[in-house]
Amino acid sequence: MVRFICGGKAADLVPSDTMIALRMMSGARIAEARGSTGGVGPQGVAAFMELGREARAACERLKPMQGMDRPDIGIFSAGGEDVTELCAVLDADEGVEFAGKVLVDEPSGEPVLYSGDIFIRFADECRIEEVKSLLDRHEAHVGLYRRLPFARHTYVLRPHRRMGPKVFEMALTLLDEPAVTHCHPEILRRRAPRSVPRWPRQWHLGDRLVDGHAIHAHANVERAWEMSRGAGACVAIIDDGIDPVHPDISGPERLLAPFDVTLDLADGSHKLPGEGHGTACAGVACASGVVGATGVAPEARIMPIRMRAPLGSLQEAEAIWRAAASGADVISCSWGAIGGAWDDPMDPRHGRPVLQSDMTAAAIEAATTRGRMGRGALITWAAGNSNGNVDIDAYPANPAVMAIAACNDTGVRSAYSDYGQAISCAFPSNDTMTALTPGIWTTDRSGRAGYNHGNQAVGDEAGLFNGAFGGTSAACAGVAGTAALLVSANPTLSGKDLRAIIEGTADKIDADGGHWDEKGRSPYYGAGRVNAAEAVADVFSVDVVPVV
Repeated sequence: MVRFICGGKAADLVPSDTMIALRMMSGARIAEARGSTGGVGPQGVAAFMELGREARAACERLKPMQGMDRPDIGIFSAGGEDVTELCAVLDADEGVEFAGKVLVDEPSGEPVLYSGDIFIRFADECRIEEVKSLLDRHEAHVGLYRRLPFARHTYVLRPHRRMGPKVFEMALTLLDEPAVTHCHPEILRRRAPRSVPRWPRQWHLGDRLVDGHAIHAHANVERAWEMSRGAGACVAIIDDGIDPVHPDISGPERLLAPFDVTLDLADGSHKLPGEGHGTACAGVACASGVVGATGVAPEARIMPIRMRAPLGSLQEAEAIWRAAASGADVISCSWGAIGGAWDDPMDPRHGRPVLQSDMTAAAIEAATTRGRMGRGALITWAAGNSNGNVDIDAYPANPAVMAIAACNDTGVRSAYSDYGQAISCAFPSNDTMTALTPGIWTTDRSGRAGYNHGNQAVGDEAGLFNGAFGGTSAACAGVAGTAALLVSANPTLSGKDLRAIIEGTADKIDADGGHWDEKGRSPYYGAGRVNAAEAVADVFSVDVVPVV
């Protein structure tokens, strides 16, 4: 147990037997150095490569946990390993500034970090000579690091050597000096998360009461926001463009590398009437929620790539590779071949195979293997809205992409959603006459140019939002946003890791009608309905309350 005195009150902290705090000597950004298997890995950070063999092996036994908004200090779970042993191995390495047990408040168990620096304040009437004299007496242990401008005789001291928890003893020793009025280590606690707007009709994000109906068929996104909101991740929306001035899409540094592959312009905005699909998809994935709609990953960046070209064109291949080459972590493709009518099983288009251009297949392979510095971009693809066999459509059935099906607000398959062995997972969307809600509430192209021309029954009077979006297009964008949450939580996850986590944490819904096999897969839902909170928790190795 360690003690410090702050505000005249003593507080005790207890070393954890399950968590380790790690700080590199080089100041490497720990938050950007987590390995694809959950342990710590290099990700281009030279400091990890410079560690000795034993320290690197110890790092690989750690799993990342939630941070402190201090990227140079990481919190890791030892996962049942001997914490004392791991700390000893890491702390003995010359490349590690500090490795020690995380301190926790009891009984909450909330982690508390300390940087090793010491805050100290002398009495106002103290003469500068007295300050210098006291610091000289303790010079063997601490040195003046910074003088603080906002209060007289106030400084930050930095120990000359790694002291670990002994820094608390040092602070108490200094506080015993008559001239010292305040002294304690720099204590780091997690801030309460910034609130994310929970708009009343966005039932796909969390529990809602919509038009008198209690909806519980969501993807557990709001719980995920307690751990990740997509900051640092980028989702490419390959579509008919986006509205770059929409208040829930625009913002400082919000749009990354916009491009129009059809017109060969560095401009990803809409160009023609009727082009509102991209804005709706971008909103489902990443709307900021400032005005009226929040996306699954509200702090992720958006890469708008406008493409208006026939299936199989060079432009579609160029769009996919451009997204990956420009830095997209996730690529959302809510488009594909024309299928049969969902309510007409005799439509001859149902049995027509759809081939994929070798150019497009090559671009997909390159994006998913060479994108993100070799970790691979994740591509989500709308399964299709024809109530047909997805396996004969080479676009969503390409094994390198995730084919996304749709489920409705009652927790069963949307009637139009394509099905088959290629289905990866499902995400909430709209449905036909059996639905309890009009569909997914998302961003709309501003004014009268989008789906909503200013009709409050459809969205809002200003025409900024559409409350009846859907299809596997919306579902595809929702999974893309979920992947962005995971990338934000651990940037070194590979595209295959992202897919495995999303599928591995999905909820098995519709037990009676899902036709689940012995391997836990359904032709309608794949691995199940996405559970964003469970997926992010899997990255952080923490427990969450299950969806009821």
